[in-house]
Amino acid sequence: MEAVSPTVFHFAVFLLAVFVGYYVVWSVTPALHTPLMAVTNAISSVIIVGALIAAAASGFGAGAWVSKGSGAIASALAAVNIFGGFMVTRRMLAMYKKKERPAQAKKEGAH
Repeated sequence: MEAVSPTVFHFAVFLLAVFVGYYVVWSVTPALHTPLMAVTNAISSVIIVGALIAAAASGFGAGAWVSKGSGAIASALAAVNIFGGFMVTRRMLAMYKKKERPAQAKKEGAH
């Protein structure tokens, strides 16, 4: 029996995760999008810690630059994800705030 290459196995797991993630995110009701975004931001903050550790990896040789480079790229992408997530969460929470009337309309309504 021939063994499956680890690269093929990891790629298959990645594809399954993409499909499961797609169906999970698109089946969330709109009322849960804000909490889901907050959890996504928390997960990205954990990712950024790991990326910074990888970017600060000490070592010399052929593989050190791969670790440092991928860590730097991962931390940059996670930072963009966190910033975008907070902006989207802020906009979504703003939809639930009551809108105040302008001062002019308040004075006219008092007469």
